[in-house]
Amino acid sequence: MRALNALFGRAFAEPATYGAAPPDDAYLAGLLAREHVAVLVAEQDGAVLGGLVAYELDKFEQARREIYIYDLAVDAEHRRRGIATALIRHLQAHAARRDAWVIFVQGDPGDGPALALYDRLGAREDVLHFDLPVGAPPLP
Repeated sequence: MRALNALFGRAFAEPATYGAAPPDDAYLAGLLAREHVAVLVAEQDGAVLGGLVAYELDKFEQARREIYIYDLAVDAEHRRRGIATALIRHLQAHAARRDAWVIFVQGDPGDGPALALYDRLGAREDVLHFDLPVGAPPLP
């Protein structure tokens, strides 16, 4: 998981987000043990080439769940080799075993390769994303 976080930091150009305050081993072990968390990695000779982290979201409107790919990255020197597609295919099989209804992922407008991958594998929905602050004062 630490190697995957380091890869995410490099791939997303956010080394501080993924490496400045790493969680301790007990936190990581607890998170990885949760059944609603899926972490998949592609390795070669002990090196992490790519990986994804996804979360299951149980729904209220129907007895079903969705899976959200939160992070997905492949090391720059190993891209264009089908690693991201293979990771998503493995997640699709996992999702079927977990009786998930759909897998969804957010794509950033400037990330052409990722958008091309997602367009090839799924159906695009144009939505807006908002970050809401935690602990904001109540509305008047």
